[in-house]
Formats: sequence, structure tokens, C-alpha cells
Amino acid sequence: MSRLEWHRDGRDWPQREASQFVEAGGLLWHVQRAGQGPVLLLLHGTGAATHSWRGLWPLLTPYFTLVAPDLPGHGFTQTPRDLSLPGMANAVAALVDTLGIEPAGIIGHSAGAAVAVRMALDGRVQPQLIAGIGGALLPFPGPAAMLFPAMAKLLFLNPIVPQLFTLTAGFPGELRRFLGRSTGSEIDSAGALFYGRLFRSRVHVSATLGMMAAWDLVALERDIPRLDQHLLLLHGEEDKAVPASVSTDVAGRVSRGEAVLLRQLGHLAHEESPAVVADHLIEQARAQGLLPGSKVTPGTGAVGA
Repeated sequence: MSRLEWHRDGRDWPQREASQFVEAGGLLWHVQRAGQGPVLLLLHGTGAATHSWRGLWPLLTPYFTLVAPDLPGHGFTQTPRDLSLPGMANAVAALVDTLGIEPAGIIGHSAGAAVAVRMALDGRVQPQLIAGIGGALLPFPGPAAMLFPAMAKLLFLNPIVPQLFTLTAGFPGELRRFLGRSTGSEIDSAGALFYGRLFRSRVHVSATLGMMAAWDLVALERDIPRLDQHLLLLHGEEDKAVPASVSTDVAGRVSRGEAVLLRQLGHLAHEESPAVVADHLIEQARAQGLLPGSKVTPGTGAVGA
């Protein structure tokens, strides 16, 4: 499959009723929008799409207006020329401007957290709260900093590789095992189904590899101490993609940083246990004044009087 088609591949897409297509910054974006209250911008990670918010969506929409795009080149959004971190941040900022929203908070998973921080550092958005889930906010240590982007670039330049990925994605059991090994997370069969659909698209896989090849976090690491928003970093202790030490390290570098370790969860913590993640997000939103004060019912994602 070359590219994802909404009429075919989006027929049962999570939160489909909230979907719209928007032109912004020279791209046609797939965006989902629903809920009420202060605006939260949700940015998924590399290789994912809006489906990754399916568990959090019903827990957060009673309290927030959620706006979630497929990042450039991912899912049903067109691919830009620039897949670097600054390029992604500028593209998302252009979308925010076109939508006419002012996010009170930004929730970013993995690379989405880096996009959120970059946008805030560059003054493109002014949220009161940035929350990262398994945030990929620091370069790989040592030789890996050069090795992994170089490997991704070689794979990206080889036209056969995306086709091999799409073939592998045709085996749901193997894909689920791959996700478990690479993320430390056990996701449900529905999640595996949607990841499989994404990875059967050569366009999506090529954009994922291109983003990895262009990703450079050196400048972000240098600039991140300037961040003045409250930065909440939720990190699964079983994360095999991004070490939990990244969040504790980054939290210590910013003036208003806080790291929270999520027990027995991996890189896809928000898909494994959305209620636990929602509890932390709602609690922090109350602490930062985005929501009026009230108690969060532990482990449910529900808020009570």
C-alpha cells in the first residue's frame, strides 16, 4: 500500500467523528478536535498517529478541548520536505495559527514532546503546561548519537526498506511482538491493528525513517534550560525506547520540571494504561490553574467533588 486513504483506511479510525482535514503551512492535515474547556494540543510520537490517543480521548474530553493532528508525513497528513525537529515544530505552529487556537497545555508522546518544547522555546506557543509521555528530549548517549541517525538515513535512502516494513506489518502477531520488544509496552489488539495499518503504508514508513534520519536533539538539549513553562514528564519504568533517566535528567535542568515514574508501564504508557496517565494530567492541570480545583479519583481518570 503506497499511502493511506481516508475513505478506505479511516473507515473505523478512532475518534473518526472528530476528524477534519485542514490546509496549513502548505500541507493537508488530518486533525481531530472534540471536547470542552481549555485547549490541549496532543502530539503523537514517531511512527504513530492520532489513534494512539484513543484511550485518553474519552477520559479528557469532559474537561478539555482536545486538538490532535497526525504529524507531517504520518497517518493521513501530507509529507513535507523538512522532517527535522525545527521543521516539524514550525509546521505544527502553522497549523495552530490556522486553527486559531491558543493551547493552554500541550501533551507530547516521545518525539511529540520534543516538538512541544521546541515550539515553546521558539515562542510559537505559550502554554501553561507541557507534559511529556516517554519524552525523547535528549540525544542518544555516546556513539549512538551518530550511529542511529546515520542508520536511519541509510534506510530512508534505500527504496526497498519501506516495502520490507510494509510486508512485515502484514503479520499482526509479529508486529505486536516487535512493538513489545522495542517499547516495553503490551498494547491491545486494536492498537496493533492500527499500527499495522500505518506500517503497511510506504509513505508513512518513509516519513518515519526520514524523521529519524533528520532528528537532532543537540540544539534542544542546549536550549531546554530556558524553558519557563511547567514541564511534567511521565515515564514508564519499563520503557525500552527512551530510558526513564532522560526524564529525570531533563526535569532537573528546567526551573519548573517534574518527573514521575509510571510503574510497570513502557514507552506506550498512555495506550497501556490511559486512566493512570489521565489522572496525572488532570491533577497537574488543576495544579497549574487550567481547571478548577477538585479531587481526582485515583486509577479511574474521573474527577469527583
